[in-house]
Amino acid sequence: MPHDPAAQEHTPAVAGHRPRLRRRIGWALLAVALAVALISLVYRVAAHKAANDIHAAADRQLQIIALDLESMLEKFETLPFAIAFHPDVVQALAQPDDAALIHRLNLTLQAIQEHAKASAIYLMDRDGNTLASSNWNEALSFVGRNFGFRPYFRDALAGGAGRFYGIGNATSEPGYFIAQPVYPLGAPAGAAPVGVIAVKISLAEFELAWASSEEPLALADRNGVVFLSNRSPWKYHSMQVLGGEAQVHLAHTQQYARQVIGAISALPQDEQIGFGGYVSKPVGRLGWSLMLFPSPARVARSALLSALAAALVLAVAIVSLWAMHQRRRRLEERHESRKALQHAAQELERQITLRTGELLQTNHNLEARYAKLQETERLLRSTQTELVQAGKLATLGQMAAGVTHELNQPLTAIRAFADNAVVFLQRNQAEQAGANLAHISAAAARMGAIIGQLKGFARKSHGSVASVDLAQAIEASAMLLQGDFRRQQTQLAIDAREQVQVTGDALRIEQVLINLLRNALDAVEDAPLRRVDVVLRREAQEAVVNVRDSGPGIAIDAAQHLFEPFFTTKASGKGLGLGLAISSSIVQAMGGQLHAQNLEGGGAEFTLRLPLRDNDKPPSPGATVDSP
Repeated sequence: MPHDPAAQEHTPAVAGHRPRLRRRIGWALLAVALAVALISLVYRVAAHKAANDIHAAADRQLQIIALDLESMLEKFETLPFAIAFHPDVVQALAQPDDAALIHRLNLTLQAIQEHAKASAIYLMDRDGNTLASSNWNEALSFVGRNFGFRPYFRDALAGGAGRFYGIGNATSEPGYFIAQPVYPLGAPAGAAPVGVIAVKISLAEFELAWASSEEPLALADRNGVVFLSNRSPWKYHSMQVLGGEAQVHLAHTQQYARQVIGAISALPQDEQIGFGGYVSKPVGRLGWSLMLFPSPARVARSALLSALAAALVLAVAIVSLWAMHQRRRRLEERHESRKALQHAAQELERQITLRTGELLQTNHNLEARYAKLQETERLLRSTQTELVQAGKLATLGQMAAGVTHELNQPLTAIRAFADNAVVFLQRNQAEQAGANLAHISAAAARMGAIIGQLKGFARKSHGSVASVDLAQAIEASAMLLQGDFRRQQTQLAIDAREQVQVTGDALRIEQVLINLLRNALDAVEDAPLRRVDVVLRREAQEAVVNVRDSGPGIAIDAAQHLFEPFFTTKASGKGLGLGLAISSSIVQAMGGQLHAQNLEGGGAEFTLRLPLRDNDKPPSPGATVDSP
């Protein structure tokens, strides 16, 4: 086995390269792990900071909202206290049956309510019956209704200020109620109240203002029941499941009318969107909680942006370090390359000298082989041409008897017409002698046509390519075999009405047709019905010639060998087995096909397919054809 020094030199290099590659992969994996850990740390820190910032912003926003809410509540805080000192109020409690006094008080309360922008102002006696109200003239007037069950009434009747939020028992509209006790004019300290004056305030404008906030806002009572929110499904639902005592209290005070207070967590998932962690702020004097629910997506988005920024900075740093490393590597490689290049140049000169001699010798050998190949190709072409000519001569030999018969008839006629012409001339019958001479001339012309066809078929083809009329080629081939068909009493039917043009060698096409007709004639030699049909037609872009016979057909074991050289099913002396092989070669050289099959009704069919001449092909679909 030859020794390869180059392979021996590269083997240690490859072996040493593998540990370096493993170390590089290890460092790369370590760098990736550190980068992932750093980015994760940045994400967590950024998420924590974003959460703190968002909660701080939410706390500031809640402080502003709480101040607005408390400001509005405090604005109405002294209103019932001031109205309690109005003389008509005390007098109406003392004289509840005075219709004129009650009417005057209704008008007074209505004017105050409209000016103060309150929802309602009304006066109740010690039993909770409403004596006068600002909505005295409305369908849902408070006049005559009893609100003694409300907590704000009981607190005010006990001498303190009553405060309460709930759904109105008469109007079914929610509101904030402020109540103050009413004392007789000049009553001493510690006297019992004679009635209660109450003011109802609507907080609906806060809900309208909160509607523009993307984040959920909610105001809940001391039991955790949400009664104001920019998320309508949350209203009159509790932050947590209420206990039995709270449920009893709500039912007794009818704070939220007949609303069934369920937990927000029991709502459908699509109605819980935004419910989760929140920031709260106490507001009002009833233990209310104002809550803002920051979106976790904001925290995640802020953290993700910070992580992406860190990843970008890290990537820039890594790329910069990699670029510096690569630059240093390139400088080292350039220095090593100069040394290797000098060594390679010297080695190249030596190899060029060595390879030049080898190439010169190889070139000389190739030239000798090419000359032999050209000589072999010329011999092959000559052999093929001679083989084709031999096939033609063999065919002529088979046609000799028929052609002799065709020539013998005109010769016999010429002899008879010549003898008669001599007799007519001796008798001075010039007209009859001229007619005989005309018959002699026609017979001679017929003989000349037959001999011309034989000479044309017998001469060698020079491979010239021209336009060939297949109908004429079929007629010429049939003419040469006409004597054989008559001699064997075989009917030849030709359907070549279409003028079909192909491009090829006319002599070789005629040779193919004669071979096919000759085989068909041999096939029907012993058949009870002797008939050969030739049909010429167009099929798409091809000219198709079908040669059918009424013989016994092609044997199964012979079908696969039909076009092999020197294969024949004929008796010895009747063929060389070259006809179909030569015909197949000629057809393939012209871009066509030749194949055979048995017919269902008996007999065989040979099909010749040749491509149509370009200007004889039908136009493709969609093409435009100019009218002549």
